[in-house]
Amino acid sequence: MFRIASMTKPVTGLAIMMMLEEGKVRLTDPVSRFIPEFRGMKVAVALPSQGRGGSQAGRGGPPPVPQFYLMPAEREITVRDLLTHVSGLASGPMSNSEAEKLNRLPEENLASYIPRLGSTPLEFQPGSRWAYSSQAGFDTLGRIVEIASGMTLDQFFRQRIFSPLGMKDIYFWPPDEAWQRVATPYQRTPGGLQKPPNPNFMSSKVYFMGSGGLITTAEDYLPLGVMLANGGQLNGKRLLSPKTVEMMRSVHAPDTLPGRPPGEGFGLSVRVVSDHARRGTLLSTGSFGWSGYYGTHFFVDPVEQVVALLMVQTANPDVQRDFEDMVMQSIVE
Repeated sequence: MFRIASMTKPVTGLAIMMMLEEGKVRLTDPVSRFIPEFRGMKVAVALPSQGRGGSQAGRGGPPPVPQFYLMPAEREITVRDLLTHVSGLASGPMSNSEAEKLNRLPEENLASYIPRLGSTPLEFQPGSRWAYSSQAGFDTLGRIVEIASGMTLDQFFRQRIFSPLGMKDIYFWPPDEAWQRVATPYQRTPGGLQKPPNPNFMSSKVYFMGSGGLITTAEDYLPLGVMLANGGQLNGKRLLSPKTVEMMRSVHAPDTLPGRPPGEGFGLSVRVVSDHARRGTLLSTGSFGWSGYYGTHFFVDPVEQVVALLMVQTANPDVQRDFEDMVMQSIVE
């Protein structure tokens, strides 16, 4: 079993799209429709550097505390903004520095914690750029799923997604007997590979991160990708319509938006190859997927009808790119 971390995000994205099909959520809905505390948010604007000689930045000391002032957001952040990482919510040094002050307690759940994020400033004006919201954005989407469905996020995942797809061995917190099967993660350090001090920081029995935290096997995550490749259905069980899957894997944040790399746009919870030549990849234009903190990676190539999944527990982006190319170059007919 592997900690798939941010590969939880496409599961949350799928849940939001299911709520969209049921008419309970719109992509254009302001987040404040579901969580009133997100109304009237402010945007952080960096102050010019003071250039004080006493700063320890770059000399082995802690990074300087971001200095900024606040101005009103030009518009409210929306569900689409969160799905595409263009909201500015906890998406950079200024916004993250304030979000860290909230000090989420171990016993808190999404219902008690997420409203407090509404008091934090956005990193930039909504929609003006792309910047990864590693936790806050999709945790907020997870809370929206809870409000729209009337179920906790783990219940929704289990009843509406995992059970219909036959994904039995996937958990936010595995049962006691399963932990012996969970792979050991490693991280690079100057002294070589080391075990991280708290490898399960994303997983919880009470705080179900829409952004991360799921632990599963290759066999149990693969049906999710196959379902998406099949246009929303697998083994007679339909979760989404083909047009909704098409919307999910379309480019909503183009590579011309500041923050996106050439040839790679962003869809609704997934990266999308918008130009395979500009990206420098053997994946077909239109391929989509995402990765996880510990190096897990998956993609769906709708042109070649290929679903590929890489399960490791040591992050290495070069290995992910090599994996993509090796899978694709193996196709000869």
